Amino acid sequence: MKEHVNEKDLIKSVASGDRKAFNVLYCFYLNDLYRYVYLFLRSKEASEEIIQDVFVRVWQRREYLIEVNSFKAYTYRIAKNLLLDEIRKRQIEQRVLVMLRPENEESCEKSDERLIYKQYYQLAQNAINLLPEKRRQIVEMRTKEGLSLDEIAERLSISKNVVKKQLYAGLGFIRNHLREYVEFSGTLLLFLSLFDN
Repeated sequence: MKEHVNEKDLIKSVASGDRKAFNVLYCFYLNDLYRYVYLFLRSKEASEEIIQDVFVRVWQRREYLIEVNSFKAYTYRIAKNLLLDEIRKRQIEQRVLVMLRPENEESCEKSDERLIYKQYYQLAQNAINLLPEKRRQIVEMRTKEGLSLDEIAERLSISKNVVKKQLYAGLGFIRNHLREYVEFSGTLLLFLSLFDN
């Protein structure tokens, strides 16, 4: 921070709703925070989304800034939590994509395991059919057609952010549906882990 700029004063100003002070802090920390996030995501678009979310949260919770000693540490902590959420969602999505493809049923070597897996797979399909039309469409385009979020957004003429929210809501519903309707067994617990946060 430049010597003539007092971070504590800026934080107090932001806490009271000063957008100019907020802009000063934003401009000062933006590049370092972006580099930090990009190290993990390796995606310009995803990194920019995380950074945007960080500063939106800072502004929405600005009244709590009074208790913040270091703006840098505060923003990095928010970024870290959002990163963990994003990485977890990516891992879940990849597992679900593999699990929901019909050809994966044949990966089970034993016939009894294949039968159990088929039953769970059918339950997942039933859960998909219970989703609202648009959400079901998004889940199926992702899991069955293997389309990227950008491709789905383009095909449905909606934003990528809407696609992400609908997809994760759909996957969460499938996970909860499986938990509700199936007895817990070792195999099911393994199966459900594919949907766990």
